[in-house]
Amino acid sequence: MAKILLRNMHKNQSGIIAQVKVGGELGQRVREMGLVPGTKIIVQGRAPLYDPVALRIMGGTLTLRNNEADHIVVEVEES
Repeated sequence: MAKILLRNMHKNQSGIIAQVKVGGELGQRVREMGLVPGTKIIVQGRAPLYDPVALRIMGGTLTLRNNEADHIVVEVEES
């Protein structure tokens, strides 16, 4: 499995969060949203200018700005 930043994932691509590389208030906020290592995510889509990104996580939909997605490393299957 390859590790990439969440920002670089494509629509309908899925993976498992490997690492959240941010601390402080942003890190706490990201983790409170359920974005913790071991969680499966699927990229549902992106806005016309690719920001924000919509994720499917734990049965719900969540949107993240690219500056937040830059701190999340995801393991994806190589195609």
